[in-house]
Amino acid sequence: MKILVIGGGGREHAVIRKLMESSRVDKIYCAPGNGGIGCDAENVPIQAMDTAGIVNFAKKNGIGLVCVTPDDPLAAGMVDALEAAGIPAFGPNRAAAQIEASKVFSKNLMKKYHIPTADYCVFDNPKDTLAYIQKQGRFPVVIKADGLALGKGVIIAQNLKEAESAVKTIMEDKVFGASGNKVVVEEFLTGPEVSVLAFTDGKTLKPMVSSKDHKRALDGNKGKNTGGMGTISPNPFYTEAIAEECMQTIFLPTLKAMNAEGRPFKGCLYFGLMLTPDGPKVIEYNSRFGDPEAQVVLPRLKTDLVDIFEATINGTLDQIDIQWKKDACACVILASGGYPGSYQKGMEIHGLDEHGQVEGATIYHAGTIKKGNKFYTNGGRVLGVTCAAGTLEEALQKAYAAVDKITWNGMQYRHDIGKV
Repeated sequence: MKILVIGGGGREHAVIRKLMESSRVDKIYCAPGNGGIGCDAENVPIQAMDTAGIVNFAKKNGIGLVCVTPDDPLAAGMVDALEAAGIPAFGPNRAAAQIEASKVFSKNLMKKYHIPTADYCVFDNPKDTLAYIQKQGRFPVVIKADGLALGKGVIIAQNLKEAESAVKTIMEDKVFGASGNKVVVEEFLTGPEVSVLAFTDGKTLKPMVSSKDHKRALDGNKGKNTGGMGTISPNPFYTEAIAEECMQTIFLPTLKAMNAEGRPFKGCLYFGLMLTPDGPKVIEYNSRFGDPEAQVVLPRLKTDLVDIFEATINGTLDQIDIQWKKDACACVILASGGYPGSYQKGMEIHGLDEHGQVEGATIYHAGTIKKGNKFYTNGGRVLGVTCAAGTLEEALQKAYAAVDKITWNGMQYRHDIGKV
C-alpha cells in the first residue's frame, strides 16, 4: 500500500515513523513534509491546505490511504473531498471537525449534552466581553479565540489589565485573524492536566495511553502559551479509576453527542482534560493527533497503525485489539529563540547524523529543512527529542542527555518537562 500523510511537523513525523513499522506499507509520501521527514518518506511539494492538489496527487499515484493530520485541512473538508474521489482517508469530515474548529460549537455541545466543562460565556464584540469580565471580577480568567489558532489562541489573564490586553489582541488586533471574531470567556479551572487521544469509528471509541503536555514556553509553566514544549506518557495523575470515570462521563457522551447532532466523528479525537476537585472536566477537544502528544503516545503503540486506520475508516474498530508497550516515553521540544513570538530561521543544527537523528533517541523533525547533508531550522518548534525507558524518570534522563548533544544559535527548551 502507498500512504500519503498530510502536514509537515513533528506529529506527522511520528505518524510516519509508526507507519514505517507496518509490513503492509510499500511507500510513504508526505505533503509538504520537512527536512527530517524527507529521510523517512518522499516529500511532495503540495501545501497542506491544497485540497485539489492532494486529491489529484492521490489519484495519479495510486494512494491507498491518506492520513489528514493537521487541523486546518480537516476543518476545510479535505476528508470529504478525498472520500468523494473514492480515496480512503483517516480523519473526521468537515462537519465533525467543527468540534475543534469552533470553541463556541464545542462548548455549546458540552452544555447541551451535560458533558463536564468550565462555565463560560460567548461574545462577539470587545465591549461586552470586557463588561462581563469586569462584572464577574474573578481572576485568573481564560479567554479563548473561537477558531483555530495553532494552539496559541488561549490567554489566561491574571487581572483586568491582562484581560483588556487579551481581548484587544484577539478581537481588535485580529492576531489570529477571523478566529478572533468571537471569544469564549471561561472560568479558570485548577488541577492536573491530562491529554487523552482516542481512536473512534463513530460507534466504538478506544482511548490511547495518557499523556501530559507542557504548553507554556518557559520553565515553571511561565511565559506564553505555545503549541507544546514537551510531553510525557503515561500521565502519572491519570489512574484507572479516573480513566473509567472519563469514559462514562466524557468520552462516550461526546461520541453520542456528535452522532445526535448528525456529525459522527471518525478518526482521532483528542480530549484535553483537567482533573479538578469536582472531577474530570474538558478543557478542549482536538479533531486530530496532538502535537507533541503523538510523539510520546505513538512510540508506545504495538498494534499495526495501518490496521487501526482502516478499521476506523471502515467502521470495524470493535474488531481490533489495540496493544500498548509498558515503557514510559518522554519528549523535549527544541525551539527557535523567541518562539512563540518572532524568531529567525536558517540556523545550522549541530549534533545530528545524516538521518537527522542522535544515538539513543528518536528525533522527530518539526521545523527543519535539509540542504546537502546538513539540517537547518525552519520553524518555531524545530525538533522533538524522544526517548523510551522502563520508568518515566529514566526516559526523561535519556531525553535530556540526547538534548545535550544538539545545538544551534538561539536554541531554547524547557528544563523541567515531566517535573511540573
